[in-house]
Amino acid sequence: MKTIVIYTSQTGFTKRYAEWIAEAAGADCFELSAAKKKDLASYEAIIFGGWACAGSISKISWFKQNMDKWADKKLIAFCVGGSPIDNPEIDIALKRNFNESEQKKVKTFYCPGGFNYEKMSTPSKLMMKMFVKTLKSKKDKTEAEEIMVKMISSSYDISDKKYIEPILQYLKK
Repeated sequence: MKTIVIYTSQTGFTKRYAEWIAEAAGADCFELSAAKKKDLASYEAIIFGGWACAGSISKISWFKQNMDKWADKKLIAFCVGGSPIDNPEIDIALKRNFNESEQKKVKTFYCPGGFNYEKMSTPSKLMMKMFVKTLKSKKDKTEAEEIMVKMISSSYDISDKKYIEPILQYLKK
């Protein structure tokens, strides 16, 4: 199946997953700005990857705007974020990115990445630092909030190739 992986990445985690998927699937792989210039008609499967940003997948609007013209293709979207794979809020967040009819056309996946403060844009870095500060100062934090404070207070990497397996299996169906 002729496949293309298109991604947008801020700190490198989504790019890493896109490259892993492309390599394993024998697919072409392009950053979104380059992919926008390509004719995607010959592809049978289109995979889009973006990073998690406040419950949304970054740049997902471009993918959604093109879904109707790709009705004959297998469509996959994946999101890379800083939460562990077992976070129950992930499924809820993924579903929020697509309405009910879109969910019938695209299969979504989540891949844990991490945080890399050194590569974040200044606005993102400031936003995260303010969020951490607010969370740290909160009285009566839940256990989940305590864990989150520890995780996002500094850079970390929880990415792993094993998280692309469900995407590859779906692609083969």
